[in-house]
Amino acid sequence: MTTIAVVKKNGRTAIAADTLTKWGTGKESATYIANNNKIVQAGETYIGACGSATFKTIMHDYFARPKIKANFDNTIQIFRTWQAFHQALKADYFLVTTSDKDDSLESSRFDVLIANPRGIFGVGAHRTVQEYVKFYAIGSGTDVALGAMYGVYDDPNRSAEDIARFAIEAAAEFDDATGLPVMSHSMKLLRR
Repeated sequence: MTTIAVVKKNGRTAIAADTLTKWGTGKESATYIANNNKIVQAGETYIGACGSATFKTIMHDYFARPKIKANFDNTIQIFRTWQAFHQALKADYFLVTTSDKDDSLESSRFDVLIANPRGIFGVGAHRTVQEYVKFYAIGSGTDVALGAMYGVYDDPNRSAEDIARFAIEAAAEFDDATGLPVMSHSMKLLRR
């Protein structure tokens, strides 16, 4: 599993992720896996995926294609980008689209958090796009990460990146599917 956190504070955005991969009861830590970074860069946007480890490779491949015009400026642009990405997941990456009978929409089978100079966002498996005001987390250590961020967000000595990293460190301490080291990125928020 994994834990990803995003934070927006004092004119900056940040994203952080753990580096542990699990296959059943087996753990593949950063000590043994060289390509352990779960955060993918697409232009000035950083995306962290929660789901199969294959999704980070797919995102690296898809968003590196020269003809892909991904736009992560706001919720509607992210939605449109993710709709096109979902089509590619099915056509080019063989996404299994069998859904639960109660699903209203086809699932992309993973969730992501996004940080860029325009804000912090999340995209759910059914392509629901949310913009977050302060912080958010996804993955197996979500509850611990959210609690950690809630506890320190108002500390004037903590930056957005410090808070995001702290959330992942806390999740790694208490969640057996989250592991150190932490990878993170921070950028200046554009004025709207």
